Amino acid sequence: MSAHTSTGTGVAVDGVGMGTAVLFRELVDDAGLFPPTGLPMAEALERHRNDLAGNDPVLTHRFLCPAGRLAELRDHLTLPIRLGLILDTPDVPPLEDVAVELVEVRQVPGETPGTVSERLAGRLPGGARLFVEVPPGDLASLPRDGAGPGLKFRCGGPAAGAFPSAADLGALVAHCARHGVPFKATAGLHNAVRHFDPVLGVDRHGFLNLVLAVCAAVEDRDPVPVLKLTDVGELVRLAQAVPDDTAARARDLLVSYGSCDTHTPIEDLVALGLIARRPPAPDTATPGTEEESV
Repeated sequence: MSAHTSTGTGVAVDGVGMGTAVLFRELVDDAGLFPPTGLPMAEALERHRNDLAGNDPVLTHRFLCPAGRLAELRDHLTLPIRLGLILDTPDVPPLEDVAVELVEVRQVPGETPGTVSERLAGRLPGGARLFVEVPPGDLASLPRDGAGPGLKFRCGGPAAGAFPSAADLGALVAHCARHGVPFKATAGLHNAVRHFDPVLGVDRHGFLNLVLAVCAAVEDRDPVPVLKLTDVGELVRLAQAVPDDTAARARDLLVSYGSCDTHTPIEDLVALGLIARRPPAPDTATPGTEEESV
């Protein structure tokens, strides 16, 4: 690995290889509308506009919006946006005037990702990819090739019971790597590194742990030990050592994760020395400090 290479941000950083840049490029979707931050629509769109101006490569610059709030979104839109639609309504609403890239829906009891895909067949915008949120533990019903719907994994929530174990999350990651099924993650990924939350009394998954667990899985290694790691130095060393090919294959699987804070993921990666700090865009608002996702 070169000791002085580009991060893809236009700034060279000592000790950061191209594989590292690939790992974090277009990783974070904007879920500013969702708890716990729950910005009002106008504020969420204003922050999104500022993020677009900043053009940080860690962000996907894709705005996540519930289907039930599309009318409100339309009332406040002042610029074109790339949309990830969270389908929280019984029917798919009209979408002709918005650029929908992803549609995310939670399967209900009795459904599988396959039956959800069949139910929505012909009703999604052309080119939009479907991701079905599945609970941990039921691997038998999951797709076994990348031709069907992608999957979505919930990594936390407002209570301790919403956090899957490292074993359960690792089993989902391993399944996707084994069968080439792309997936998204959501909720609970507040920081880069796994850590204990004394308020909830639970270990929070780290988004860096998750990214590196996918790298382990595509190399046919067990992702669970990486998900459990809390040693910051070891995680940084693992990230810096990821081969370019592994990084690309891992990110083909892990499409992105939703975060209602678009600032903290970048700051964490900068603090760990895994990306370069970019100069602030002019006239940008200071981002919030809370993070959660849809």
